Amino acid sequence: MKPTAILSALAEEQRGLLELLQRPQKTRHAGRDFWQGELHGRPVVLALSKIGKVAAATTATALIERFAVGRVVFTGVAGGLGKGVQVGDVVVATDFLQHDLDVSPLFPRYEVPFYGKARFDGDTALTALLYAAACAALAPVAAGRSAQRFPQARVHQGLLASGDRFVSGSAESQALQAALAGAGHAVLAVEMEGAAVAQVCLDYGVPFAAMRTISDRADDSAHVDFSSFVEQVASHYAQAIVERFLLSLSIK
Repeated sequence: MKPTAILSALAEEQRGLLELLQRPQKTRHAGRDFWQGELHGRPVVLALSKIGKVAAATTATALIERFAVGRVVFTGVAGGLGKGVQVGDVVVATDFLQHDLDVSPLFPRYEVPFYGKARFDGDTALTALLYAAACAALAPVAAGRSAQRFPQARVHQGLLASGDRFVSGSAESQALQAALAGAGHAVLAVEMEGAAVAQVCLDYGVPFAAMRTISDRADDSAHVDFSSFVEQVASHYAQAIVERFLLSLSIK
């Protein structure tokens, strides 16, 4: 079985996974640390994408070229934009878009030049497994301590928008949501890496799926207790979801 790459933007998001890694081996490559080993009996490579689309694309390329991973999964946090997407919820991406890409009038706004589209799909089968894992992990009995803080946490599926900007003001988030909706893109959450990784994985033909825990509503409260949320909630979600996801993969 080819290894599964597990990407996160921040060390806090992946610390619990790294602590569970069996037979860890660290490789320093392209200015990054890549940890090879086993999680729940499955070969994996853990890596931090760093923050932003270029950094994430570099990391994804290295995982595919250097470590020959068979699939890429991204876990992390995001700001909620869609109606009903609340703090503590999880969004499993069906597709990805770069909200800060605009090559108009040469190409329609948001469209990636020479790809003929603005949205890049996640792998259908991989996304289904990740969604099922998230639903199981957020069941109150399974979620445990985190569920006590967000007892009504839900799992959503839909569009993630990526951009090289931390969206943190009400006016900005409303304008972004309105602009995307006006172009036919009903976005659920906003982050800074997913669309870039999706494009790289499409180029290489490597399956990609991503989930994001909603840490804020991408408004004026977006900075409040962010570090605490990542450590106390998002990292626990990631650990529980990744465990169920890996165990659901067929060994081939």
